[in-house]
Amino acid sequence: MFGEEEAGAAAAIRDHFLGWQCRIRQKAVRQDGGRPSAGMRPRILAPDGAELAEAVTLLIVEEDSADTTAQFRHIVKKTHDPRQRYEAAMKLLASAYYQHPEAFSDRMTGLFQPGSGLAGRLLGLGRAVLAFHQYGQSYRVPVTVEELGEDDPPWQATFWHNAMFNQAMPAHPHVLAFEPDWTRATAFPPVETEGPLARAR
Repeated sequence: MFGEEEAGAAAAIRDHFLGWQCRIRQKAVRQDGGRPSAGMRPRILAPDGAELAEAVTLLIVEEDSADTTAQFRHIVKKTHDPRQRYEAAMKLLASAYYQHPEAFSDRMTGLFQPGSGLAGRLLGLGRAVLAFHQYGQSYRVPVTVEELGEDDPPWQATFWHNAMFNQAMPAHPHVLAFEPDWTRATAFPPVETEGPLARAR
């Protein structure tokens, strides 16, 4: 039986992870030119521990992403100049976008080229483990994997986010969703379940 203590621990690691993700992404857009950092590019492991990919860039998407997706789409359609797109994207993402971790879903997304062997293998397995590490903090997060349809809001958010930075976007990429099982996730250093680091969601 899954009790209150286990539920509290799962919620604590989830919230800690989302706060960490927002901090490292905010630093990337404000100080590092938007380049994905190590903590945004986890190793992907099969359930048996075999490495499937050394590093794959994943996104976190707002629970209600419609307004931001519309802004991403506007930036892409407004100009074909990659520099202007980049500057507009940086201005948007570096403002208040990552300041509210509670606004984000814990379900991460990744964009893969059509025919991607890795995407096919992940979908075939249906499960994986994401191994994150940056600044002395690490997480191992078991996930279930599914493919999103183009009418899914997270698909749209992921596509247009990537389109701001990639001038050669394929028309119909795979967008995979990675749904965490926080009851089996681990963090090092461990996450506090009480006190200032354990915020209510």
